[in-house]
Amino acid sequence: MTTNIENTEYEFKGERARLIPSVADTSLEKRGVSILLATLSAVHEYRRVMMGSLGIRVGTRAKLDAWTEVVFADEKKGSHSQDDRRPDGAIVLHTGRKRWKALVEAKVNNSPLKEDQVNEYLKRARHHGFDAVLTISNDFVAMPEHHPLPISGQLTRSVALFHWSWTYLLTQAELLIERDGIDDEDQRYILQQVVSYFDHEKSGVKGFTQMNKEWKDLLQKSQADIKLVKTAPEVVNTVSSWHQEQRELCLKLWPLVRERVEVKLPRSHKHDPKKRLADDCALLCKERVLISKIDIPNAAATIDVLVSLNKRMIQCGMTLKAPEDIKSSKARVNWLLRQLPKPEVSSHSYDTVFIRATRPGRSSETVKSVAELQEDPTQIDDGINSVSPPTSFEIWMASDDGRKFLGNQTFIQELERLVPEFYETVGQHLKAWIPKAPKIKKQIPNEEESDDSEDNS
Repeated sequence: MTTNIENTEYEFKGERARLIPSVADTSLEKRGVSILLATLSAVHEYRRVMMGSLGIRVGTRAKLDAWTEVVFADEKKGSHSQDDRRPDGAIVLHTGRKRWKALVEAKVNNSPLKEDQVNEYLKRARHHGFDAVLTISNDFVAMPEHHPLPISGQLTRSVALFHWSWTYLLTQAELLIERDGIDDEDQRYILQQVVSYFDHEKSGVKGFTQMNKEWKDLLQKSQADIKLVKTAPEVVNTVSSWHQEQRELCLKLWPLVRERVEVKLPRSHKHDPKKRLADDCALLCKERVLISKIDIPNAAATIDVLVSLNKRMIQCGMTLKAPEDIKSSKARVNWLLRQLPKPEVSSHSYDTVFIRATRPGRSSETVKSVAELQEDPTQIDDGINSVSPPTSFEIWMASDDGRKFLGNQTFIQELERLVPEFYETVGQHLKAWIPKAPKIKKQIPNEEESDDSEDNS
């Protein structure tokens, strides 16, 4: 089938994307791409959300056409070399007079994206007037503008490069369904069936389940205080795995809170994933830690996750500013404690929830468990000579199970247990202190002003 697109300078052949593709059961990539692209064509709300993640607005009248098994007119279908370099799909979004076009390349299970293949598609996209190349795999990235492969910036000057993980696509669909975000019942049914397919283990969709193979070796080097090199494979691969797990952790939280959960990145890291990788590698080598900030909408603060390789500990917490309109340490601690459920109501023991109080200047920090402070809030000042009350509180939980920390899979499992548990036990109950609005102060005229006003009358 030859498909001509109006007002373009190219011609290509391909199959229309189908919800029920006629492909072999073993062709998971072809099947997955066809189902996904057909769903984007059929379900308006899903199309709007997913294209919106790429910075593209989709109106109610916008139309998306999608094909699989794309072959351009200047290529010959059938040769082994060309089949290996054939894009899995193509999409054309019609928005009024404009058309946005992208080539699609997908991988499932443990199949990796190939740098030379993506480079070739970027060149081909530029040659044929496409706007972007979109890759899909089980690799996670902080945002679609980032990419799991180190692609040269020269190739993306005229053609954009985006990446979706299958789990990200699945999570977005699940959120739409849970929020009743689809008006048409038939489209809602379609999306439900697509979610059921991609949620099945035989679809080839996998979450991030384990750290890189060098994880244990890196831990041993850290324990032995061996110098780490920021460009060494074990360092780069560990940080890359950590970046993927940060995104996976956010996707795990989305359905729980039914809100968009994101990794909070500094501006320099948002716009430059290579700088993010380099900076985090340098931090790992210097301080032997992995860190992450997770942003949940309307939460009192970001969730700060700290992984200490030397201590073999995972710590998860939030930091709140202490109320300035309360003077004593005891009263400030009680302000925080009152926000937590009563011990008899909470399903979690407060013996394992800690509060670190920070004071101005060189005053020492103090750490007490919530259980201790519920018995006696004044314990927050134990051993402190300073009369200054705390200016901020960090409330946190930790896991220091060394056996779980060592395992490539058990480390991920423990992390994905701890963070949601902390937010459910503590984070969701906290509220940030907000200063009271200033009141208008009425000025009382002095006696001289009163006399002058009487004389003038």
